[in-house]
Amino acid sequence: MSLKVLNKPLTKFMLCILAIGFLATGCTQEPAPEEEDPGGNLNKGTLTLTTTTSTYDSGLLDYINPIFEQETGLRVEVISQGTGAALETGKRGDADVLLVHDRETELELVDEGYFVDRHDVMYNDFILIGPEADPAGIKAAGNAVVALGLIAENESTFVSRGDDSGTHRREMKLWENAGIIPDEEDWYLSIGQGMGNTLNLADQTLGYTIADRGTYIAVKDNLELTLLFEGDPDLSNQYGVMAVNPDRHPHVEYNCVSKYIEFLISDRGQELIGSYQVESEALFFPGFGLE
Repeated sequence: MSLKVLNKPLTKFMLCILAIGFLATGCTQEPAPEEEDPGGNLNKGTLTLTTTTSTYDSGLLDYINPIFEQETGLRVEVISQGTGAALETGKRGDADVLLVHDRETELELVDEGYFVDRHDVMYNDFILIGPEADPAGIKAAGNAVVALGLIAENESTFVSRGDDSGTHRREMKLWENAGIIPDEEDWYLSIGQGMGNTLNLADQTLGYTIADRGTYIAVKDNLELTLLFEGDPDLSNQYGVMAVNPDRHPHVEYNCVSKYIEFLISDRGQELIGSYQVESEALFFPGFGLE
């Protein structure tokens, strides 16, 4: 028997093995014909999540993403940005899925076709923190707008993220409601950085700032600042998850994204979000289906 006769079936067998190997790298577990997506990239079983620095700094994703990866075999790459930057990243198609907190803007961008499959997924709230001595007297304020007015009247140092994040956007809305333009004041420090750095500078300057509760709880043991004002409905903080629209950006790993969104809003995902604690304090609360 000649070697030439054996080469033909052997070659076919090897090609079949190679094809199966490529399929194993895809997002789905079911065998399917190997295809390139319309954007020219093979599905590699990885999705890119862009999310807020407050979510990232809280440690929540370090808790839930490994569980998702273990249960699905998929991998999540995280980009940490302010909400404004995250929304722009998603609009450009440089991510697959977003977890952010500017509900009004998110819904507008869904209507404009940039994102799909948006769901409220969790919530916490914003708080006003500052030096324990509270020189502006915001503890006695009737609401958050009055509290900011007292800080301005007292010309107390206020440190702002100034980074177009969800936290910064809410802060600026409150200043607007108070009829104050803080950018023109010497006591107002806008630093263009994330929540962790903002808290550190406020701590160093004995200033006030607005923070999401989750990040504050996660780092408060390293701060001298204390929680001074909370509970105003204007300080509610809703987080949403949504997919980048694959019709606009065909390279988006939509099958993987769908699995991630389904995981977050499932009973399992909501339980994990609610069970995440730092020093026996919950940082986020399940928010799927809530208004």
